Amino acid sequence: MTTGPSTPASARVAELSRATSESSIELRIDLDGNGTSSIDTGVPFFDHMLTAFAKHSLTDLTVKATGDTHIDVHHTVEDTGIVLGTAIRQALGDKSGISRFGDALVPLDDALAQAVVDISGRPYLVHSGEPAGFELHLIGGHFTGSMIRHVFEAITFAAGLTVHLTVLAGRDPHHIAEAEFKAFARAFRFAKAHDAAVDGVPSTKGKL
Repeated sequence: MTTGPSTPASARVAELSRATSESSIELRIDLDGNGTSSIDTGVPFFDHMLTAFAKHSLTDLTVKATGDTHIDVHHTVEDTGIVLGTAIRQALGDKSGISRFGDALVPLDDALAQAVVDISGRPYLVHSGEPAGFELHLIGGHFTGSMIRHVFEAITFAAGLTVHLTVLAGRDPHHIAEAEFKAFARAFRFAKAHDAAVDGVPSTKGKL
Protein backbone atom coordinates (compact mmCIF):
# COMPACT_ATOMS: atom_id res chain seq x y z
CA MET A 1 0.00 0.00 0.00
CA THR A 2 1.38 3.40 -0.93
CA THR A 3 0.21 6.85 -0.06
CA GLY A 4 -0.19 9.69 -2.50
CA PRO A 5 0.87 13.34 -2.34
CA SER A 6 1.06 15.02 1.04
CA THR A 7 -1.81 17.26 2.08
CA PRO A 8 -2.11 20.07 4.65
CA ALA A 9 -2.39 18.84 8.23
CA SER A 10 -5.89 20.27 8.51
CA ALA A 11 -7.18 18.43 5.42
CA ARG A 12 -8.87 15.13 6.15
CA VAL A 13 -7.85 13.63 2.84
CA ALA A 14 -6.12 10.37 1.91
CA GLU A 15 -4.96 8.95 -1.42
CA LEU A 16 -4.01 5.29 -1.56
CA SER A 17 -3.17 2.60 -4.05
CA ARG A 18 -3.01 -1.16 -3.59
CA ALA A 19 -2.06 -3.81 -6.12
CA THR A 20 -2.07 -7.59 -5.77
CA SER A 21 -2.30 -10.50 -8.18
CA GLU A 22 -6.10 -10.33 -7.70
CA SER A 23 -6.90 -6.61 -7.85
CA SER A 24 -5.56 -3.12 -8.42
CA ILE A 25 -7.16 -0.18 -6.61
CA GLU A 26 -6.67 3.59 -6.68
CA LEU A 27 -8.71 5.54 -4.13
CA ARG A 28 -9.02 9.11 -2.89
CA ILE A 29 -11.21 10.24 0.00
CA ASP A 30 -12.06 13.64 1.48
CA LEU A 31 -13.97 13.37 4.74
CA ASP A 32 -15.05 17.01 4.56
CA GLY A 33 -16.58 16.89 1.10
CA ASN A 34 -20.18 17.17 -0.06
CA GLY A 35 -20.81 13.62 -1.25
CA THR A 36 -19.35 13.87 -4.74
CA SER A 37 -18.15 10.53 -6.10
CA SER A 38 -16.63 8.82 -9.11
CA ILE A 39 -16.76 5.06 -8.66
CA ASP A 40 -15.66 2.36 -11.08
CA THR A 41 -14.88 -1.05 -9.59
CA GLY A 42 -16.13 -3.20 -12.44
CA VAL A 43 -18.88 -4.43 -10.11
CA PRO A 44 -21.98 -2.33 -10.90
CA PHE A 45 -24.00 -3.02 -7.75
CA PHE A 46 -20.97 -2.31 -5.56
CA ASP A 47 -20.47 0.97 -7.44
CA HIS A 48 -24.07 1.80 -6.56
CA MET A 49 -23.46 1.06 -2.86
CA LEU A 50 -20.24 3.12 -2.70
CA THR A 51 -21.98 6.01 -4.43
CA ALA A 52 -24.70 5.85 -1.77
CA PHE A 53 -22.07 5.75 0.97
CA ALA A 54 -20.36 8.87 -0.39
CA LYS A 55 -23.60 10.79 -0.88
CA HIS A 56 -25.10 10.07 2.54
CA SER A 57 -21.89 10.41 4.55
CA LEU A 58 -20.97 13.70 2.82
CA THR A 59 -17.65 12.16 1.83
CA ASP A 60 -16.01 12.85 -1.53
CA LEU A 61 -14.83 9.53 -2.91
CA THR A 62 -12.99 8.47 -6.05
CA VAL A 63 -12.39 4.78 -6.70
CA LYS A 64 -10.87 3.07 -9.72
CA ALA A 65 -10.52 -0.67 -9.30
CA THR A 66 -9.85 -3.61 -11.56
CA GLY A 67 -9.72 -7.26 -10.62
CA ASP A 68 -10.38 -10.87 -11.48
CA THR A 69 -14.14 -10.41 -11.67
CA HIS A 70 -14.24 -13.11 -14.36
CA ILE A 71 -13.63 -15.50 -11.46
CA ASP A 72 -15.73 -13.77 -8.78
CA VAL A 73 -16.40 -10.27 -7.49
CA HIS A 74 -15.12 -11.26 -4.03
CA HIS A 75 -11.49 -10.14 -4.39
CA THR A 76 -12.27 -6.77 -5.94
CA VAL A 77 -15.03 -5.93 -3.47
CA GLU A 78 -13.14 -7.03 -0.35
CA ASP A 79 -9.88 -5.39 -1.42
CA THR A 80 -11.69 -2.13 -2.19
CA GLY A 81 -13.20 -2.30 1.30
CA ILE A 82 -9.74 -2.73 2.80
CA VAL A 83 -8.39 0.30 0.93
CA LEU A 84 -11.45 2.39 1.80
CA GLY A 85 -11.12 1.52 5.48
CA THR A 86 -7.40 2.29 5.48
CA ALA A 87 -8.07 5.63 3.78
CA ILE A 88 -10.71 6.50 6.37
CA ARG A 89 -8.27 5.74 9.18
CA GLN A 90 -5.53 7.85 7.60
CA ALA A 91 -7.83 10.76 6.75
CA LEU A 92 -9.18 10.91 10.32
CA GLY A 93 -5.69 11.73 11.60
CA ASP A 94 -5.50 11.98 15.39
CA LYS A 95 -9.33 12.32 15.56
CA SER A 96 -9.12 15.53 17.57
CA GLY A 97 -12.42 17.41 17.82
CA ILE A 98 -14.65 14.76 16.27
CA SER A 99 -18.02 13.70 17.63
CA ARG A 100 -16.76 10.09 17.63
CA PHE A 101 -20.20 8.43 17.91
CA GLY A 102 -22.96 8.31 15.34
CA ASP A 103 -26.18 6.40 14.83
CA ALA A 104 -28.80 6.24 12.12
CA LEU A 105 -32.04 4.43 11.32
CA VAL A 106 -32.69 4.31 7.58
CA PRO A 107 -35.67 2.89 5.64
CA LEU A 108 -35.85 1.91 2.00
CA ASP A 109 -39.41 0.87 1.20
CA ASP A 110 -39.76 -2.58 2.82
CA ALA A 111 -36.27 -2.50 4.37
CA LEU A 112 -35.14 -0.86 7.59
CA ALA A 113 -31.56 -0.82 8.85
CA GLN A 114 -29.87 0.65 11.89
CA ALA A 115 -26.18 1.48 12.20
CA VAL A 116 -24.18 2.68 15.18
CA VAL A 117 -20.58 3.80 14.60
CA ASP A 118 -17.85 4.50 17.13
CA ILE A 119 -14.56 5.82 15.75
CA SER A 120 -12.89 3.96 18.57
CA GLY A 121 -9.62 2.71 17.13
CA ARG A 122 -10.81 -0.76 18.12
CA PRO A 123 -12.09 -2.79 15.15
CA TYR A 124 -15.30 -4.66 15.92
CA LEU A 125 -18.33 -5.52 13.82
CA VAL A 126 -21.68 -6.80 15.04
CA HIS A 127 -23.82 -7.56 11.99
CA SER A 128 -27.22 -9.19 12.30
CA GLY A 129 -30.79 -9.38 11.08
CA GLU A 130 -30.39 -10.23 7.40
CA PRO A 131 -33.14 -12.73 6.47
CA ALA A 132 -32.35 -16.40 5.91
CA GLY A 133 -30.97 -17.01 2.44
CA PHE A 134 -29.96 -13.38 1.91
CA GLU A 135 -26.29 -14.34 1.67
CA LEU A 136 -27.03 -16.60 -1.30
CA HIS A 137 -29.16 -14.17 -3.28
CA LEU A 138 -27.71 -12.65 -6.45
CA ILE A 139 -28.28 -8.90 -6.58
CA GLY A 140 -27.99 -7.41 -10.04
CA GLY A 141 -27.10 -10.84 -11.34
CA HIS A 142 -23.51 -10.74 -10.09
CA PHE A 143 -23.28 -9.63 -6.45
CA THR A 144 -24.15 -12.14 -3.73
CA GLY A 145 -25.70 -10.97 -0.50
CA SER A 146 -22.79 -12.52 1.42
CA MET A 147 -20.55 -9.74 0.12
CA ILE A 148 -22.35 -7.16 2.26
CA ARG A 149 -20.91 -8.60 5.45
CA HIS A 150 -17.51 -9.12 3.81
CA VAL A 151 -17.17 -5.50 2.78
CA PHE A 152 -18.30 -4.15 6.15
CA GLU A 153 -15.77 -6.42 7.85
CA ALA A 154 -13.06 -5.08 5.55
CA ILE A 155 -13.97 -1.43 6.11
CA THR A 156 -14.46 -1.79 9.87
CA PHE A 157 -11.21 -3.59 10.56
CA ALA A 158 -9.06 -1.45 8.27
CA ALA A 159 -10.55 1.81 9.58
CA GLY A 160 -10.49 0.85 13.26
CA LEU A 161 -14.22 1.36 13.75
CA THR A 162 -16.67 -0.28 16.11
CA VAL A 163 -19.86 -0.84 14.11
CA HIS A 164 -23.20 -2.37 15.04
CA LEU A 165 -25.30 -2.92 11.93
CA THR A 166 -28.76 -4.45 12.21
CA VAL A 167 -31.41 -5.20 9.61
CA LEU A 168 -34.75 -4.66 11.34
CA ALA A 169 -37.04 -5.38 8.38
CA GLY A 170 -36.85 -6.20 4.71
CA ARG A 171 -37.94 -8.49 1.90
CA ASP A 172 -36.19 -7.24 -1.23
CA PRO A 173 -32.41 -8.04 -1.17
CA HIS A 174 -31.48 -4.88 -3.09
CA HIS A 175 -33.42 -2.72 -0.64
CA ILE A 176 -31.90 -4.49 2.36
CA ALA A 177 -28.34 -4.02 1.12
CA GLU A 178 -28.90 -0.38 0.20
CA ALA A 179 -30.54 0.41 3.54
CA GLU A 180 -27.50 -1.08 5.30
CA PHE A 181 -25.04 1.06 3.32
CA LYS A 182 -27.10 4.21 3.79
CA ALA A 183 -27.50 3.62 7.52
CA PHE A 184 -23.75 3.07 7.87
CA ALA A 185 -23.08 6.20 5.82
CA ARG A 186 -25.35 8.39 7.92
CA ALA A 187 -23.96 7.07 11.20
CA PHE A 188 -20.40 7.59 9.96
CA ARG A 189 -21.30 11.12 8.86
CA PHE A 190 -22.30 12.04 12.40
CA ALA A 191 -19.32 10.24 13.99
CA LYS A 192 -16.68 11.94 11.81
CA ALA A 193 -18.23 15.39 12.15
CA HIS A 194 -16.33 18.11 13.98
CA ASP A 195 -17.92 19.08 17.29
CA ALA A 196 -17.03 22.57 18.53
CA ALA A 197 -17.71 21.48 22.11
CA VAL A 198 -15.08 18.73 21.98
CA ASP A 199 -11.65 19.72 23.25
CA GLY A 200 -8.98 17.43 21.86
CA VAL A 201 -9.55 13.72 21.39
CA PRO A 202 -12.93 12.51 22.70
CA SER A 203 -11.58 9.79 24.95
CA THR A 204 -10.55 9.63 28.60
CA LYS A 205 -7.42 7.81 27.38
CA GLY A 206 -6.40 10.82 25.33
CA LYS A 207 -6.02 8.69 22.21
CA LEU A 208 -8.30 6.80 19.84
